[in-house]
Amino acid sequence: MNYLAHACLSFNDPDILVGNMISDFVKGKQQFSFSAEIRQGIILHREIDEFTDKHPVTHEAKKIFQADYRLYSAAFTDVAFDHFLATDESRFSEASLKKFCDDTYHSLEKYSTVFPLRFAAMFPHMKKQNWLFNYRTESGIQRSFEGLVYRATYMHESETAFRLFQQYHGTLKNCFDRFYPDLENFAYQRFKLIRQL
Repeated sequence: MNYLAHACLSFNDPDILVGNMISDFVKGKQQFSFSAEIRQGIILHREIDEFTDKHPVTHEAKKIFQADYRLYSAAFTDVAFDHFLATDESRFSEASLKKFCDDTYHSLEKYSTVFPLRFAAMFPHMKKQNWLFNYRTESGIQRSFEGLVYRATYMHESETAFRLFQQYHGTLKNCFDRFYPDLENFAYQRFKLIRQL
């Protein structure tokens, strides 16, 4: 899953949120330079990703991008799923999503001194351009796809991915609707267990 889902699946716990958001920027033994509580968020992030990667419905969704993007199909699927999370009216109205995003940035800022360097460099752009909220719009998804290509070594265009996203919008939404409740339940159970450690 991508940033919005990881923020939601931190269950309003500030330490878990930080670990969940920085996890991709923390390699190997670097995790032990963080507090135990933040490390729990790093662990939760990795368990969420593993659950996502193994779920049969995400395999279904990834097939839409696979022929054109191979291993990167998972990254495009993650962004698409964040779009459906952001536009799910049973979870967020436009106003409540905006508040959730503002609260997330505010909470993260309090931990800025412990950000890994690459996340520290990225976070001001995330906040200024409001990446979390902009998953709600198709133009925001288009920019997110472009960002994936910019950061990737072996991808050169995202126009095909955005066209596929539009073409298979209904299929991807159906996959999200079948997958996300499973993920949310899994993540909450893991969150409760981790926070008891």
